[in-house]
Amino acid sequence: MSRVAVVLFNLGGRDSPEAIRPFLKNFFMDKNIIAAPRPVRDVISSLIANRRSCREAKESYALLGGKSPLLDNTRAQASALEEKLRQDAPGTEWRVFVSMRYWHPLSDTVAREVRQWGPEKIVLTPLYPQFSTTTTGSSLQDWARASSKAGLTAPVATLCCYPREAGFVAASAEAIRGVYMEMAAKAPRPPRVLFSAHGLPEKIIAGGDPYQWQCEESATAIAAATGIANLDWQICYQSRVGPLKWIGPSTEEALQKAAHDGVPVIVYPHAFVSEHVETLVEIEIEYRHLAQQMGVPAFARVKTAGVSPAFIGGLAAAVIVRAGSAGISSSEGGRLCPPSFRRCCQA
Repeated sequence: MSRVAVVLFNLGGRDSPEAIRPFLKNFFMDKNIIAAPRPVRDVISSLIANRRSCREAKESYALLGGKSPLLDNTRAQASALEEKLRQDAPGTEWRVFVSMRYWHPLSDTVAREVRQWGPEKIVLTPLYPQFSTTTTGSSLQDWARASSKAGLTAPVATLCCYPREAGFVAASAEAIRGVYMEMAAKAPRPPRVLFSAHGLPEKIIAGGDPYQWQCEESATAIAAATGIANLDWQICYQSRVGPLKWIGPSTEEALQKAAHDGVPVIVYPHAFVSEHVETLVEIEIEYRHLAQQMGVPAFARVKTAGVSPAFIGGLAAAVIVRAGSAGISSSEGGRLCPPSFRRCCQA
């Protein structure tokens, strides 16, 4: 029986108030986040971490009990994925590992654990449906460094993205449909669905990063899969920080437009598959409050895919395919992004 290790990549969750500053320091030291020489990144990351850690410790993370639920949620997804892989491909011994980019368990630790387990094949799998150099790209770079350091020699296959994967789309559409029908039964007007993704500076997209295009592909596929006739929906982007111009429209702008149009809103974070501070605080609390202030008639948040059977089943199917091949490919096989996106990981 062959042994296949699956490595799930995610951002990382602060596990205590004291972890917020080092997490932010690690985040902003990433050259994919701040493209500046290392000494400059060191100064900038320290300044940002010092400033934001005080605010976030007192505000956002205080609302979550002082820690992020991301690691627990990711481990639940890893457990569900491992169980599904064993069911669907019983001729293989599977083990799913969780590797976080900016906080524990970090790549160095996980790479050593994978080596100790001794797999014959490794499948790298991001919990980011849409590829970006700032998320999946950064995790792959860090894993390559850590696995080389750990002496891992097993063949590697990579699932780079799955923005239109059937299970992810079906899980998302089902979740939206349930919230939509509940709100539509009460509201005087049909609600508008806001597909809210984490934003990026425009210059990253202008540099050839396919993230925005893939987010648009996901939203289009999910909206169609809801089966709701004449669905009113739009894409928007949240979590802007710093002085750079970011892609838009922002979620704040989308809420303002909904208030102007007098329509209720349902927010679905289609670039996230695990609940964390951006969904549980930024959307559920901060945007809800903002929507009320603006006069939006009604507001609801749709939960992320999480451990939905459709999502986990689709992810397992994609992993099984990758386990039998080599190199990097999307869930649809081969390169997904149009040639104009030169920062596609298969460019």
